[in-house]
Amino acid sequence: MLFTACKKDHVDATNTKTLQSSINDMTASLPTIKQIKFNEALYILKTFGVDADGDVAELKALGQLINGKKVPEIMAMADEVAQKNGIEWASTAPPSLGEMNIFGDDKAKESDPNDVKANSLSIITRPTGDDGTGAPTAIQIVPRLVDNAGNPVAFTGAGLEATLEVFSNGVKLSTAKNLMQDNNFKGFNLKFSSIPAAKVVDNKIDITVSVKTTAKTFKMTKIGLDVNPLLLKMPTSPVVDSTAVNQDPAVIDPNNPGTTVPTDPNATTAPATPKQPAADPKNVVSGFLNNVSSQNLKAAYGAASNPNWGSYESFANPTSGFGSVKNVSVKNISTNLSNANVASVNATYDVTDKNGRTTSLKATFGLKNVNGEWKISSYKINP
Repeated sequence: MLFTACKKDHVDATNTKTLQSSINDMTASLPTIKQIKFNEALYILKTFGVDADGDVAELKALGQLINGKKVPEIMAMADEVAQKNGIEWASTAPPSLGEMNIFGDDKAKESDPNDVKANSLSIITRPTGDDGTGAPTAIQIVPRLVDNAGNPVAFTGAGLEATLEVFSNGVKLSTAKNLMQDNNFKGFNLKFSSIPAAKVVDNKIDITVSVKTTAKTFKMTKIGLDVNPLLLKMPTSPVVDSTAVNQDPAVIDPNNPGTTVPTDPNATTAPATPKQPAADPKNVVSGFLNNVSSQNLKAAYGAASNPNWGSYESFANPTSGFGSVKNVSVKNISTNLSNANVASVNATYDVTDKNGRTTSLKATFGLKNVNGEWKISSYKINP
């Protein structure tokens, strides 16, 4: 009676020992099939439900995620994570991932579907999607475990952890994981819109794929895959509060411009109104796009004060910047916000690069008042 009362029905993640002990108690209370599905659910959450690198860090993060949770709650969480990551797994389906053990027991069992015998890993890459002009929007990356002759190895019912790492010029850009359950694994769909444009060098990326079997982790790298620079992820523009009023801590003494005089907090004099730009912000954006189209990039860069565009050299880069543009055809420009300090302009236009590919874009330009002139301060491509 005492022994039964001490068994836990929820996760205790105080430390690794209590985590394993509580999970063992919860597992032992389940029928055999449910035990297998519970272990699969824990594996799904540890592998895909937490953001951590390495088994120890993943296990700690898993403990924090499921601390205090009971079996039904953990099953529901695993269903949600599997669905979100496109994994063909469900808590109500028959066991499908072999014998999962989140505490690191990787020894081969007498019958272990994850103990796949292979010689090496191969990678198939192909462009997918269509941006409307025939240009791809993503790369499909399909790993295959192969034998000595390079033929795919047949297996089924496994749960092999497959990891994709994306690099450019030696810098890691992203990591993704999935489960390889058989030799019909669909792989990874790497969308260009998920790759940060600022970190891609020469419009090329490198990829490394690893697949972990019971006995060995296979790894393969491909270098110099082309990406579409017009579809890469642009930095998110900061949200500008048009109602905010800048508070100056001091005012300039007109008789001595080199010094400042602290403002009197009790003074009732209204702050000076900033000089309103004479130009229409819509015309500034139109002029910017026309200058980009004609490759008058000095003039285009001069109309901006956007830190995300960096130096002129970065802005005008012929492969990753506006220097790659051959033509811009503007369809529509409209102002949706304008006051003395800030403005926002929407523009719809087609961009043709120097390879002849045309992409339709909808963008929002943020502008700010700089000494009585509108300057483009932010730029966001909309869906």
